[in-house]
Amino acid sequence: MFTHYYWILPIGRFVELYGIECFSLSMNAIEEITKRNTGEYVVRPFIRKYPEKSLEIIEKWAKSPNFHLRRLASEGLRPKLPWASKLDTFIENPAPVFQILELLKEDEILFVKKSVANHLTDWLKVNKEAVLPLIHRWKTSENPHTQWIIKRATRKCL
Repeated sequence: MFTHYYWILPIGRFVELYGIECFSLSMNAIEEITKRNTGEYVVRPFIRKYPEKSLEIIEKWAKSPNFHLRRLASEGLRPKLPWASKLDTFIENPAPVFQILELLKEDEILFVKKSVANHLTDWLKVNKEAVLPLIHRWKTSENPHTQWIIKRATRKCL
């Protein structure tokens, strides 16, 4: 992903700048870009403008057999994604985002697990009260992947 296909980055930027009025076409493009590189920065304006429609597609990505799309489901919704503008769309009501993370909490792929852990760490910074019940619930899971996510997410904060 990060050693090949750098030539796709400008395509993502084009979609971000000029595709905002073409939701379905652009989200399909973001999906294809992500299979080769990443769409985590590109998807953010679409989430802001079309939050409900975006969440429907992101839920499908979270259930995808393609781990790049599952990672995008987490990374795209992160409130404090590094090198990207803050996504405050769900800061006051993170429940829809947490539903997406629930779909990813047992993912076996390290790339996805790191994203989910970093995502939870973001929430500890922007709305700690909202995420603590989710973290406490996940701590009771016997799934080793969920436990790994919780340990990594809370290593500096709790």
